[in-house]
Amino acid sequence: MDAMNRRDVLGALAAFAALGATAAEAQTGGAGSEDLTVSHVFRFSEMVEKPSSNGGWSRAVTHGTLATGEIVEVHETMLPPGQMPHPPHRHPNSEFILIREGKLQHLNEGVADARPVVPGDIIFNASNRLHGLKNIGTTNALYFVVSVSKGLEVKA
Repeated sequence: MDAMNRRDVLGALAAFAALGATAAEAQTGGAGSEDLTVSHVFRFSEMVEKPSSNGGWSRAVTHGTLATGEIVEVHETMLPPGQMPHPPHRHPNSEFILIREGKLQHLNEGVADARPVVPGDIIFNASNRLHGLKNIGTTNALYFVVSVSKGLEVKA
């Protein structure tokens, strides 16, 4: 496989962001597993906010299997200032985090990145690598998570 350039990566991530921005037909039926073998629109207006113990919330977009076999889970998270969504962790799925608003700190293998993560930045967390996130800004942070796995259940 040829290496992807920045334009290819950003184009693919923009498609995932569009998926999240038009979100949530998936959650209206309550099935928890979407048929992602056909094209359709997810309606953002139909997504339900689920409160988090840290004072934030998340909105499920979709969770299902693509025609090519990958399991994909997409959600949006709002993280209040000073909070983490959960302690640093690792999981077998890979994930992209697309930052919409706020100022975040990314922890990679227990080390905090020197530069803050800001709107427009994209984080990639590789499979089974320790990672974490903290809102280091003074306002709420909003971001979409696109998690992908091949033959494994996706974990947030």
